[in-house]
Amino acid sequence: MEQHKKVKFQSLGVIDYQEAWDYQEKLHAEIVEIKLQNRKISPEETPRATPNYLLFCQHPHVYTLGKSGKPEHLLLDDEGLEKYHAQYFKINRGGDITYHGYGQLVGYPIFDLENFFTDIHRYMRFMEEAVIRTCADYGIEAGRIDGLTGVWIDFVEQKNPRKICAMGVKASRWVTMHGFALNVNTDLSYFSHIVPCGIDDKAVTSISLEVGREIEMAEVESRMLGHLKDIFEFEVA
Repeated sequence: MEQHKKVKFQSLGVIDYQEAWDYQEKLHAEIVEIKLQNRKISPEETPRATPNYLLFCQHPHVYTLGKSGKPEHLLLDDEGLEKYHAQYFKINRGGDITYHGYGQLVGYPIFDLENFFTDIHRYMRFMEEAVIRTCADYGIEAGRIDGLTGVWIDFVEQKNPRKICAMGVKASRWVTMHGFALNVNTDLSYFSHIVPCGIDDKAVTSISLEVGREIEMAEVESRMLGHLKDIFEFEVA
């Protein structure tokens, strides 16, 4: 079947985490259903192209724990969550615990990887590369640390390595969910209430902290979308 490299992009603004998760599940199920139906058609019939989606948003304060994470990495009890106006969800992506909140660009690609390549590691590296290029647009040298997911500052000498973008994905039938969380103007104090991604000896940072000024979110969205488009070689539908 011919690859369908068009991506329907939506900027959702600030959206409740549960609402965004439900929406991802809906789009994911829609793509999987098309794939299942395509398996049932006769050789003479043309299979339906599967759509791809890319959602950008921000969330109100929320902590999410991946399926390989440890609940004790959340350092707040129910009273503490209420005090800081934060929600908490156990979810089905990979990875440990992380924080989402205002001033953070969260991206959810719901891609049928059979439209691109069937390689989860390559998919993760491509997402990381888009973040690295976006950081470079602001004069920030970012990169990878062996054995750790996401994007980091001071990734070579590692005198003070700090994470600027967390990642966690789920894929079933080669259709992806969840994605990345890039700290732009994020209130980093919220990370003090968790062991971020299960790593207790490294700090977190944001674009605004690194450059010393607030950053226009719409501009970061535009740059990130452009880099994803170039790296994955898709068209925005």
